[in-house]
Amino acid sequence: MAIRPLTHKPQVTVTKRHIVAEQVRLSANDRGYNYRWQQTRLGYLRKHPLCVHCQALGRVTVATDIDHIIPHKGDMDKFWDRDNWQGLCHSCHSIKTTKEEGGFGNKYK
Repeated sequence: MAIRPLTHKPQVTVTKRHIVAEQVRLSANDRGYNYRWQQTRLGYLRKHPLCVHCQALGRVTVATDIDHIIPHKGDMDKFWDRDNWQGLCHSCHSIKTTKEEGGFGNKYK
């Protein structure tokens, strides 16, 4: 009978900083990303189907995410201000968000 080799399972270390960050941040629904947002998002993407950042570079890429140009940081007036929205592809949105928030593991600013 064959014996299955042992697998390497790296030990996961959870620091207090990570626990605190997770407790402070509200759920997506509580931050406004609810059913109403999903419906509004789809309508906006139908009217603005291309990534703004890619277009500026001469590329044609489908927009998949709605970006708040100026981060709303919980301000619902800024959250729903359509003049503060732009369509971005997932890659461009991730890059922009990382630059604004400082990357993985950092507290939401």
